[in-house]
Amino acid sequence: MPFAQLKDRSLISVSGPEAEHFLQNILTTDLDTLGPGQAKPGALLAPQGKILYDFLISRASDHGFQLECRADIADDFMRRLMLYRLRAKADIAKQDQALVTVAWGDDSTASPSDSTALADMRFRDVSVRRIYGGEAKDGADANAWQALRIANGIAESGSDYQLGDAFPHDVLLDETGGVGFKKGCYIGQEVVSRMQHRGTARRRVLIASADSPLPASGTELTIAGRPVGALGSAGDRTGLAIARIDRVKAALDAGEAILAGEVPVTLAIPAWAKFSFPRDAVGAEEA
Repeated sequence: MPFAQLKDRSLISVSGPEAEHFLQNILTTDLDTLGPGQAKPGALLAPQGKILYDFLISRASDHGFQLECRADIADDFMRRLMLYRLRAKADIAKQDQALVTVAWGDDSTASPSDSTALADMRFRDVSVRRIYGGEAKDGADANAWQALRIANGIAESGSDYQLGDAFPHDVLLDETGGVGFKKGCYIGQEVVSRMQHRGTARRRVLIASADSPLPASGTELTIAGRPVGALGSAGDRTGLAIARIDRVKAALDAGEAILAGEVPVTLAIPAWAKFSFPRDAVGAEEA
């Protein structure tokens, strides 16, 4: 079973009798649908609906949760959680160990010594397990992990977009279980719900492919000199992009080239995704 070990991640624990109520009221994830052994994506939003912090959340006990996030944002994320806690009976702490192992492939070979592996629920077409703790092992392949994310259209902040710049719909949290549309209010909920019900989401994660090596992450995507998005994580000839799907559709209809820097690219919707290119290429702007 291929695996990678991620040393740039941190775990924040939130526990106590009111931990679930506290988190349910501020995060995008619907914790009522979070089962044991699952790691679901989510975000803490600004009131304007943009992502301030992204994470994977799982149950650690009957009254406890663990939130896995980028190590470089963990302290700020923890301080923000404490700011919102007010009088809730919930303890918030950053765990000392930060080694996260991801393994993918056949379930039957998932870590022989591990009974606490979590299913990464962002992935639909491949089984991905996350294991917290343990020691570094030989054979890890970070490039293979990035290639798996790219192939499955799974975007992460830092690699694919900047915090504070993206709505949950932009990075497909609405399709990977990271947004609960049937739960009560949470921070930024009004904007996200409006985008969902009006169908005004226009920026989306797409898979970019080219016949020659792709330029660096962050390279602007253009159509006839007009910016439509940017590359995120990029391998040799395949990468992720976040782009305006209405403008991409217009270019496809008109037979116009889409360029990443000077490299012509093809942009495709991830196979598992439910959204589609709009029929009307002149789409409404985001909220």
